[in-house]
Amino acid sequence: MIYLDYNATTPIDPEVLEAMLPYLRDRFGNPSSAHTYGVQAKRAVEKARGQMAQLLGCSPEEIVFTGGGSESDNHAIKGVAYALREKGDHIIASQIEHPAVLNTCRFLERSGYRVTYLPVDSTGMVDPQGVRNALTNQTILITIMHANNEVGTIQPIEQIGELARSRGILFHTDAAQSVGKIPARVDALNVDLLTVAGHKLYAPKGVGALYIRRGLSIEPLIHGAGHENARRAGTENVSGIVGMGKAAERASATMEESAQSIRKLRDRLHKGIADRMLDVKLNGHPEMRLPNTLNLSFPGLDGASLLERMSEIAASLGSACHDTSRELSPVLKAMGVGEEYGFGAIRFSLGRFTTEEEIEKAVEIIARKAMISLGK
Repeated sequence: MIYLDYNATTPIDPEVLEAMLPYLRDRFGNPSSAHTYGVQAKRAVEKARGQMAQLLGCSPEEIVFTGGGSESDNHAIKGVAYALREKGDHIIASQIEHPAVLNTCRFLERSGYRVTYLPVDSTGMVDPQGVRNALTNQTILITIMHANNEVGTIQPIEQIGELARSRGILFHTDAAQSVGKIPARVDALNVDLLTVAGHKLYAPKGVGALYIRRGLSIEPLIHGAGHENARRAGTENVSGIVGMGKAAERASATMEESAQSIRKLRDRLHKGIADRMLDVKLNGHPEMRLPNTLNLSFPGLDGASLLERMSEIAASLGSACHDTSRELSPVLKAMGVGEEYGFGAIRFSLGRFTTEEEIEKAVEIIARKAMISLGK
C-alpha cells in the first residue's frame, strides 16, 4: 500500500523510536522523583525541551509539553480567555481552523465570549486587512493557523502577528501541520503562543507542545501538581517527549533538504494526474502551500467512491477528521468550492519516506481508477 496521508499522521522515524526505547524499558522513572531514576527521566525531558526550543527558535522554558495538538490549542485559547476575562471577551479566528480551535471557540461562545470567524479567499488565504477590520477594544486573542491541514495554504502569520503586537493583542497559531515542514520560528512569526503536535512530526501520538512567550501568564487547562513549571499538571509522558525532542532535532537538521525533495515528488504527482485528466482542479494556494500537500478535485466523481476504488493508496477526503461525514468539507466550503468539485476532492500528503517509485505507481493507479469511474 502507498501511504499518502502524512497530514493525518506520520510514521515514527526509526531514529525517534530508537531514542524512545530506553524510556519504555529500564529508564522508567518519574521526572518528579528525587532518586536516580527520576533524575534520569528529568534530564531526558529537559533535553527534549531544548531540542524543541531549538526548532522553534525560543528558550526551553517557553516550551510546555502536552498530550497533543488539540490539548495545546485548548490550553492556548481557553488559557488566554480565562486569564484576560476582565480585559475583554472578543476572539478572532478564521473559518478554516482545525476543529480543535473552532470547537474550543464555540465552547467559549456558550460561556459568553464573542468570536469573529474570518472568511478566506478562493485559495484559503486570510486577509490581514480583514483581521484589522475585525478588531475591537474588547479583542483579547487572535488565533489563525499557520498552514491549513486540508489544502496546505500558508497564512500571512508574520503580518497578522505584527498587527496583533502593535495593538497589544495576544496571537496564537496552530502550527501542527507546519512545524518540521517549513520554518516556524516564533520570533519571525511574531506569535505569543504556538501549537505543535508530535504525530505530525514523526514522533508518537499522544504528545504535543505549546510555546508560551516568556512573561505571559495564562490559566492552566489541567490543574493538579506543579508539573511543567505549574503550567500543565500530570506526570510527563517521558518516552513520548523524548521521541518528540528527537523528531524536532531531526527536523532542524533535514527540513530544507527534505522540503525540496518532497515538493518535487508532490509536483510530479500533480503533473502526472493532470496530464491524464485535463480537468482536475487544485484546491489551495498554488505557491504559498505546504511542500507536501496536494488537494485535488476530480469533477464528476465522488471522492469517497474513488478512494474505495483505489484501495492500494492511503489518502483522505480533504481532512481525516471529516472522513466519516458526507457533508462538504467546511474548509472547501469556506473557499467557495462548489459541491461538484468539493465532493470530488481528495487530499494527498507526502512525507519523508515517500519514494519516486511510489509516486509513479500512484499516478498510474489514480488516473486509471478515476477514468474507470468516469466510464472512460
